[in-house]
Amino acid sequence: MLYLIQNIIQFIDKLNEELGRSVAWLTSLLVLVVCTDVFSRYLLSETSNWISDLQWHLFSLIFLLGAGYTFKHNKHVRVDLFHNHFSERDKAWVQFFGGLLLLLPWCVVLIYFSLEFTRISWLIKERSANPGGLPARYLIKATIPVGFTLLALQGLSDVLKAALTLFFNNAEKSDR
Repeated sequence: MLYLIQNIIQFIDKLNEELGRSVAWLTSLLVLVVCTDVFSRYLLSETSNWISDLQWHLFSLIFLLGAGYTFKHNKHVRVDLFHNHFSERDKAWVQFFGGLLLLLPWCVVLIYFSLEFTRISWLIKERSANPGGLPARYLIKATIPVGFTLLALQGLSDVLKAALTLFFNNAEKSDR
């Protein structure tokens, strides 16, 4: 059982690590697109809707596909006022119950509702509402359930790590 849990944790952590590192490169592309837009808008007095759409699409990809990576590296928003003063065991309890009662249920709700949202977008082959905007908005909308699935998986990994700390570390100590 312990071996299975460790393998699940390792698989999820590796998945989000690799994907997060890959998605991080999109930030460089986003900076280039924003600089191009600023240059063309303010120096050439030209603008186009597709470049504005592209900025939002890239930001969406970075945010949604990078959420699991961010959570894995503990860079998400947290109220550290109390957490920093907790013992490792108390932190594990917070991670365990916070993941089980807050993070995972909300991810499931968001995945559930975003699947229908995405399905409708695919059915109508949704495109940008802006004239000259990017086609295939449904592709970006499909990253919503994917992103929350990655976050839920990382939340599961975190809950399992907390469970190992809470329930299996004591068992190992009592075996000695």
